[in-house]
Amino acid sequence: MKRKPYDRQKAIEYAKKWALSRNPAYYNFDNVGGDCTSFISQCIYSGSGTMNYTKEKGWYYINGNNKSPSWSGVEFLYQYLINNKGMGPYGKEVNKEKIELGDIAQLSFDGKKFEHSLFIVNIENRFSLSGIKIASHTFDSYNKAISEYTFEKIRFIHIEGVITV
Repeated sequence: MKRKPYDRQKAIEYAKKWALSRNPAYYNFDNVGGDCTSFISQCIYSGSGTMNYTKEKGWYYINGNNKSPSWSGVEFLYQYLINNKGMGPYGKEVNKEKIELGDIAQLSFDGKKFEHSLFIVNIENRFSLSGIKIASHTFDSYNKAISEYTFEKIRFIHIEGVITV
C-alpha cells in the first residue's frame, strides 16, 4: 500500500457542482435521516478516488442498500477517517486554524452527539466561523458561513491523504 495526496481541488469542484442538487449516481438519503454525510463522502471520494470495502469498518458505496455505515453516518465517518489505517482517505481532528479547503466540519446541536456534516469550500478567515464557508446537503447550501448555523459544539477533520494499492 502507498499514500497519495488528497485532491482538494477535485473535491471542491464536485461540491460546487452538486451542493444544490443531487448526483443521480447516489441514493438521496434526505427522507431517511439526511443526505449531509453521504454528500460529504461523495466529495471526499471525488478527491480521493479510493474506497475501503472492509465490512463494518470500511468506507464505501455500492448503492443505497449496500454501503458502509461511515458513508452516510456522521459519527461513523468521523471514526473511520481518524482511525483508518487501511485503504482510502484518512485524517485527524484539528482546530479551525489548521483546516484546509476540502476538509470537514461536524456540528452537534445538543452538545452531546454530532449530527451534521459540512464540507469546507472557502476559507476567507480561518480564525472566525464567519470566514469559513461550506457546502452541505439536507439543508442544501454552497458558500454558506458556518457562523450562520446555531449549534452547541463543532469539530473539524483534516483529510491528511489517501492510502491506495
